[in-house]
Amino acid sequence: MALRTLKGEKLEAEKARLAALRRYEEEYLAKGYAAICGIDEAGRGPLAGPVVAAAVILPPGAEILFLNDSKKLSEARREALFDEICAKAVSYGIGSVSPARIDEINILQATYEAMREAIGKLSPPPDFCLNDAVTIPGVAIPQLPIVKGDAKSLSIAAASVLAKVTRDRFLISLDALYPAYGFAKNKGYGTAAHIEALRVHGATPVHRKTFLTHFELGGEEA
Repeated sequence: MALRTLKGEKLEAEKARLAALRRYEEEYLAKGYAAICGIDEAGRGPLAGPVVAAAVILPPGAEILFLNDSKKLSEARREALFDEICAKAVSYGIGSVSPARIDEINILQATYEAMREAIGKLSPPPDFCLNDAVTIPGVAIPQLPIVKGDAKSLSIAAASVLAKVTRDRFLISLDALYPAYGFAKNKGYGTAAHIEALRVHGATPVHRKTFLTHFELGGEEA
């Protein structure tokens, strides 16, 4: 349904859903925090490409229709919401950690590194963080990890969209460089076609070598 056709009871229901998603932000605003950011990542599980994190500070009472956990949204909806989030956010930051760095320090530490990078790009800096599931080491400001936070917090949902769209766009750009692997379609995840391409062509510089050992696909770089 197009935004312009949402009205009446359906519009009120959507506004009520968004109000429920603001409960964490409103709780911590009431406790005196002024710049609350939501943090999420995309790309912990794929065989190729970076892990990307986003941090977003939304204004109090932010209303972005249809915003939700990025996994629950179509690609077209995520793309439209990406632009709206960037336009309405007080501040947002994106962090990215390469496959080589993931191999060096492991995916969990790389995820934390991407999250710290994203937070560091926020201006004004946040004074409280709402995180999807994790507590980020090396961050001095207070944090609240929320399990499945991308479905429970508006700010985390916004971060999930920015991280997912940013990473997907990058993998689509890699498809032109490595057309045999289907990155535009699989976004680096281990689909049957992707794994078969690895068996035939070997790994590329954008593959995570430590992720390929399970498939015995280390091989030579394409």
